[in-house]
Amino acid sequence: MKTTTVKLPDADATLDWGTALSAQLGDELVFLRGELGVGKTTLARGILRGLGHTGPVKSPTYTLLEPYALGDREIFHFDFYRIADPEELEFIGVDDLMGSSALKLVEWPERAADRLPDPDVDISLHEIDGGRLLEMVDHRSSRP
Repeated sequence: MKTTTVKLPDADATLDWGTALSAQLGDELVFLRGELGVGKTTLARGILRGLGHTGPVKSPTYTLLEPYALGDREIFHFDFYRIADPEELEFIGVDDLMGSSALKLVEWPERAADRLPDPDVDISLHEIDGGRLLEMVDHRSSRP
């Protein structure tokens, strides 16, 4: 397990960090944690841009899921902020999606309770000194 901590002074730095991180991501499950407005979607936007997506990236707060197809690669961007009961995730087929060969970016994973597997990468964002503090725990190196 490897932990990385980075201070990001603004949204552009968050976007750039996500773009750089994209080169390290395969078909993994990535949790994006933090309060409203802290930059989770901006980070996801950076990851998607780094993978070649050129269109808009909106928060899937109301749709719960925004799928992206980039060549032969699939990316699922989830936002579980509006989930009141984790059983609601059954309606979007979350179990099948989590088992798929795709990069899965999940905002508000704690709202899904125990419906999600353990993440490969767990990222938390916190406000600090007008910017953001990003803490990333990479569990991939500690798995067989």
